[in-house]
Amino acid sequence: MGIGGSIFLIALGAIFAFAVEADLGWLNLSVVGWVLMFAGVAGLIVTLYYWNSRRRTVVAPVREERVVAERAVPVRDDRVVQEYREVRRPGPTI
Repeated sequence: MGIGGSIFLIALGAIFAFAVEADLGWLNLSVVGWVLMFAGVAGLIVTLYYWNSRRRTVVAPVREERVVAERAVPVRDDRVVQEYREVRRPGPTI
């Protein structure tokens, strides 16, 4: 039903129960108002219950972590590799 529909039923029921004084003979508007207010409160409680149950977090089961050894890179020679990087500074601006 939703929160808006529930509040609408509560308000409509309160209007029928407390503000309208019409005598229809076969229909008691006060009782209709109380029934509508009860239905609105019940709908509000059910809506809030479902909203609360949807927001619960689900905890995933703990997974095993496996440690995998890194592959060793075979050494071919006794060569030493040196890195050379040239850094140029910006020249004077004109």
